[in-house]
Amino acid sequence: MKMRFFTTAVLILAVLLSISVFAQDMKPEAGKLYNSGNRMLKAGNYSGAIANYDKALKINEDHRIYYQRGVALKKSYKYQEAKNSFELCLKNKPNFEPAYNALGGIEFSLKDYKAAAENFERVVQTTKNKRVKAKVKKNLALAYTKLGTKAFNGGRTKTALTYLTKAVENKNYDAAYLILAKVYNTLGNWNKSLVAAQKALKYRSKIGKGGPYYYMGIAYKNGGNLVKAKKMFRLARKDASYRKTANYELTLLN
Repeated sequence: MKMRFFTTAVLILAVLLSISVFAQDMKPEAGKLYNSGNRMLKAGNYSGAIANYDKALKINEDHRIYYQRGVALKKSYKYQEAKNSFELCLKNKPNFEPAYNALGGIEFSLKDYKAAAENFERVVQTTKNKRVKAKVKKNLALAYTKLGTKAFNGGRTKTALTYLTKAVENKNYDAAYLILAKVYNTLGNWNKSLVAAQKALKYRSKIGKGGPYYYMGIAYKNGGNLVKAKKMFRLARKDASYRKTANYELTLLN
């Protein structure tokens, strides 16, 4: 059974620094190039923006230039170069909050979900902006879900449980609850599997209905409630992804 998850392309990045930031405290020539780069970035001319940021950095190694350069590189899908630029930004200004979130987004794109989670956690723990915190917590939930899925597929069930629990603590994420239902099913905890499946259905946004219904059926079956189990399997088989397995379970119960 294949579960449908958000792809990297839909990862929500909270961009905390406007590209129109005035080049205060920079050397005049660097400031001009920086502002020119910002205008190009806003217009979608990423290569031109990068060229101006590179010239500005030769004059003045300012954290803001490295940050904007990283944004332009990310938009050019040059993730490794963008990562390096954000790291240099932080080297110049270690407490620059936007760079941690941006770096987390790049690491997510590079599938380094553990590093992404660490940087998102830092923003969540330090930001005083409630709107930013909410957005970054969503990113954090996505990263922990990826980590949990990888751990579960690798047979590390308890590790998966830890990551997925962290995911839903940060956001009521349907995919995380669905995998949690599967994890609890593997652990033989039918009650918790049922609750997780019910929450996957309650907060359903991207996943189909078949998964939650299927694992609710499994939980009811193992808990001895065969009437409800059959009902859930009948609902699950309406989803093509779960039709075969749901029909199999119904065959066993008839």
